[in-house]
Amino acid sequence: MNDYDVAVVGAGAAGLQAAQTLGRMHQSTVVLGTDRYRNDPTGHMHNFLGHDGTPPAELRTAARKDAEAYDDVTFRDAEVLSVSGSLGDFVLELAGEEPVRARRVLLASGVRDTLPAVPGVTENFGDLVAHCPFCHGHEYAGTRVGILGSAPHVGAMASMLGPIASELVVLTDGGALEESVAQTLARLGVPVVEAGVREVRREGSGLVVDLADGATVDLGGLLVKTDWALAGPFAEQLGLEVSEMGAVVVDAFGRTSVPGVFAAGDMAQGPGLPMPMASVLVAAASGQMAAAGCVQDAALARIA
Repeated sequence: MNDYDVAVVGAGAAGLQAAQTLGRMHQSTVVLGTDRYRNDPTGHMHNFLGHDGTPPAELRTAARKDAEAYDDVTFRDAEVLSVSGSLGDFVLELAGEEPVRARRVLLASGVRDTLPAVPGVTENFGDLVAHCPFCHGHEYAGTRVGILGSAPHVGAMASMLGPIASELVVLTDGGALEESVAQTLARLGVPVVEAGVREVRREGSGLVVDLADGATVDLGGLLVKTDWALAGPFAEQLGLEVSEMGAVVVDAFGRTSVPGVFAAGDMAQGPGLPMPMASVLVAAASGQMAAAGCVQDAALARIA
């Protein structure tokens, strides 16, 4: 069984940046990842310094090449089934391969999204359908933009999109808005369509929404709310503290409630944040901070 200073679980932006940071600090590191990523449906990343418009896969390829240049970093394309143990002696069981032992574990395995069960949403997600106005809102500029659903966030979403869209429309899909949300939309002058949504389909460079009452709505883009959950079972296996949102609670250096276990990326919720910030750039930064936390804790242990 191979021993490492740190085992990084996940090879997205957070895990890859963590690997590079650990490699530069000469920490023996194994990165364990699969070929499944949250932003796979997205053709281009946005709102990332120096990489605006870059396909996510290109960034991952370049980042992995950077990390592989360090002798202390090893990549294994393997699925992690379980993590057990404690500080100084964690064991990671892998699918079809020998287990790995590590003194510390850095979880960057991300989350999985569940999209609204409306035909056409999944097929167009990551392009004309999105969940983040910071990542995709600008691409809908000057068009009518729809917001699907009746959740409390609808009012704030409409307010953020106001300077971007030429028009806005909220499609509740038969759901009932809270009175305060309805009042916010009325103040903003945003129309509300209460009919059920039968289908979302691409037409030309935009979308057509077919409603249950037979009407249609033309859109340049559609914002939806996803339900997400941790992609792996590791938080439960290790007994980590999770937030009300379901994310792993971490401090500024990615430390979880269990000594020796760190978390970064979309699965981790830092201090003062109401939820994880679903951004490639933020994920990479949190991977760097968690890696720094691993190095600092190891250094302090040596001089204690």
